[in-house]
Amino acid sequence: MPKSSSFTHSFFSRNRELVFSLAGGLFLLAGYLLERADLFGWAVALYLLSFAVGGYFKAKEGLTDLVKDRSLNVEVLMIVAAAGAASIGYWSEGAILIFIFSLAGAMETYTLEKSERDLSNLIRMAPEKASLLLPDGETKVVNVESLEVGNRILVRPGERIPADGTVITGESTTDEAAITGESMPVDKKSGSSVYNGTINGTGSLTVKVTKRNADSLFQKMIALVRQAKTDRPPSQQLIEKIEGPYVITVLLTVAVMLTIPVLVFGFPFEETFYRAMVLLVVASPCAVVASVMPALLSAISTGARNGILIKGGVYLEQLAKTGVIAFDKTGTLTEGSPAVTGFQALPGNDEEAVLAAAAAIERQSDHPLAHAIAAYAGERSRNLPAVETIEDVPGYGVRAVIAGETWHIGRSGFAGDTQAWEPVRNVTGKWAEEGNTLVYAAKNGEPAGFFALKDQIRPAASAALNTLADAGIETVMITGDREATARKIAKEAGVSRYVAECLPEEKVREVERLRKDYGAVVMVGDGVNDAPALAKADTGIAMGSGTGVAIDTAHIVLMNSELEKIELSLELSRRLNRIVKQNLIFSVAVIAVLITANFAQSLTLPLGVIGHEGSTILVILNGLRLLRVKQRKGGPAEPGTRERLKEAEVS
Repeated sequence: MPKSSSFTHSFFSRNRELVFSLAGGLFLLAGYLLERADLFGWAVALYLLSFAVGGYFKAKEGLTDLVKDRSLNVEVLMIVAAAGAASIGYWSEGAILIFIFSLAGAMETYTLEKSERDLSNLIRMAPEKASLLLPDGETKVVNVESLEVGNRILVRPGERIPADGTVITGESTTDEAAITGESMPVDKKSGSSVYNGTINGTGSLTVKVTKRNADSLFQKMIALVRQAKTDRPPSQQLIEKIEGPYVITVLLTVAVMLTIPVLVFGFPFEETFYRAMVLLVVASPCAVVASVMPALLSAISTGARNGILIKGGVYLEQLAKTGVIAFDKTGTLTEGSPAVTGFQALPGNDEEAVLAAAAAIERQSDHPLAHAIAAYAGERSRNLPAVETIEDVPGYGVRAVIAGETWHIGRSGFAGDTQAWEPVRNVTGKWAEEGNTLVYAAKNGEPAGFFALKDQIRPAASAALNTLADAGIETVMITGDREATARKIAKEAGVSRYVAECLPEEKVREVERLRKDYGAVVMVGDGVNDAPALAKADTGIAMGSGTGVAIDTAHIVLMNSELEKIELSLELSRRLNRIVKQNLIFSVAVIAVLITANFAQSLTLPLGVIGHEGSTILVILNGLRLLRVKQRKGGPAEPGTRERLKEAEVS
């Protein structure tokens, strides 16, 4: 098939409603020209074609609801109004009514499809095959559904990454625009996370699978899109609830207008019928019905393009009412993985030798603290010694033998006698007060050195919290960590207050207390222990790097775990509510004015059609403005710009 034919076919299949609407408009224009040329018979034929083609989709929708659900809607009202206009000789006005109504419907359909397109295209992008690395070093092509956690896969240059995982070997860049909205390639090396559906750059990567295909971020995005499509916010539910009774009321009013004035007061039937048809047109709630969903879907689409997945309109509407945002600490305000913040070798010990021993021992452990020490020490020591034996002592540390010497790494009492560490207690005490965890190393029972480790604040956390404070929103950190650590992290991040040593059920109770004090509560978290609080909050927001339980429980997901996107979510919610309110006031006011003008007999059918359908198009265009909302640029928070920290009692 030629490229031009293929493009035409593709465009038609994607925009059939718009094509039919425009075709109806062309028939309308041709009919009008023939009518001006006194070829009225031909003009009527073209007007009928305009009715049939332009109104096809809306008539089908209205009749389907009438037959299948036995419900009346605005589509039925428009069909009756257009037919009524034609029956009294107003062919062009009826055709104009159908054309503008169908055009407004095509715009609404476009908005719906636009809201899905950014993420629904991912379904076609989903990799189906993966190169599984076998124990003998060979590769085997398998279906992505068969991949299990722990499998190792090979990703060649230019391929789509078939699973969520962690890079083991290799360096490359990946295009994550479809997943996270990041426009620039992202560097990947050993230890970096990669996502299903993203595109590998010019280097080969060996990746360890961390999530099954069904649990991958990619598949969860698709599920969220499907969920958002079917959800309706309270305002739209109310409109849909009253639409049927309203249409019945209008039809009954028209029936009364057609009978009482003629039979009781002797009004001319033709004039009475004309006024009834005008009422049928102007009283239709088309603009009211279109006041919410185009705006909502535009906001959902904008969120998706910026890495914010919103599970439904009810949550986006609710978000604007937020008075306080509660944050989990680990993995939310912090990176979720510890890093070495300090190291000191004791007198009489060679610093590089201690670091080399620590790196050699700790790289054989799966403990997060061990990973951090191995990475830190490995970068600072050139030659790592061979570990002869190693024994993990749960709850205390690890014991190993290197070159006949016994090393202990772990708690102070495990790594030598506690009293032996007294000479450095001023340093270790200071580091502990700053929120660090201390890990001690001893050789042959004698203190050799110690490490300070701490979970690091996310780079953008302070700036994001600063922005929320400027918007008048209180921020609270709820964590299971001990008091000293919580105090230090709260001060660094700049939250209004903190609550430490919270179990999962205590986080739920804290959310309830915050609701009493501030009203609507947002909870932001990433872990399994955050799930109950995420569910209890008015709006739960999960980090995209978090657990599947947190993502499933939350109402909104920050795909790239960017805290600054919370402010954009709030802005979308505020603008959505503002635009919906504008649309409803405007559309109801237009209907009231047009109905009043009709009863005053100062409104013609053409003006009624233009006023009514014009207002419908205007509210849709107003809603489409949400497609252009952008993240406001903000720099990092300056130290001391906000002195809002209030130490709260630990619950």
